Amino acid sequence: MKQRVQSAVILLVITFLCVSLSEISRILFFAAAGVLCSYELSRGVEKLNIFCCAWVMYTHMALQALLAIIHAPSEYCIAALTLSIFLAGFSGVLHPKVSGRGAMFTLAGVAYPGFLFAILMRIAASDYWLETLIVGTASTWVCDTFALLGGSRFGRHLLAPRVSPKKTVEGALCGAASSLAVGIVLAFVFPHIPMWVLITTCLLASSMGQMGDLVESLVKRMLGLKDFSNLIPGHGGMFDRADSLLFSIPTAFLCLDLCVYFHLM
Repeated sequence: MKQRVQSAVILLVITFLCVSLSEISRILFFAAAGVLCSYELSRGVEKLNIFCCAWVMYTHMALQALLAIIHAPSEYCIAALTLSIFLAGFSGVLHPKVSGRGAMFTLAGVAYPGFLFAILMRIAASDYWLETLIVGTASTWVCDTFALLGGSRFGRHLLAPRVSPKKTVEGALCGAASSLAVGIVLAFVFPHIPMWVLITTCLLASSMGQMGDLVESLVKRMLGLKDFSNLIPGHGGMFDRADSLLFSIPTAFLCLDLCVYFHLM
């Protein structure tokens, strides 16, 4: 437990410094995290004796980071994604070690985690990145904590037994309920955003975060892994830490972006 807490504190400090320093540091931080997750995924796939083309995933991250830094229109981001899809297919045709299955895993890696990290880079360069990151991360972390506590105390019905044998419906409901309280607290932090918007956003973001955790568990179960790596002592790999946030932060951004569009904030 001590090692887990120490690792969490160090990770939080690094994250805070990178996110708060500048827009470019935020983008590069998410790009680096995306590269690490892509590396962990490619190494995990190798355990099935399948070799994907990791450099395609890295190239995709680099292109998306560059486009986010220069504030390129979204059409260019779609073009970069399209190019990466082409490269993933070509890798299976041109590289005998990659073959068809490797190409499909490469393509999957470009989408998950690749494109989701590309979205985080775009969010990092948006006008309301601070609100999005705080709402997305706070609701997710509080939800995860209370889901664990609620599940251990009240858990009776398994949520997704084939994917995660420990998560329960009761725990998920406790986590979702706790995110409502986060929305109320954040209403005092961001008074320019209506409380009902924050409550709704926190609920949706934390719920999607729980889904993201299950999706990553599904991938690990398919690959026969407990953790993607031992990069973060006591926590597993970067992918193990980013799984929920890859779903919750884009959800929070979408909710807040809709509020801006309809002049609700």
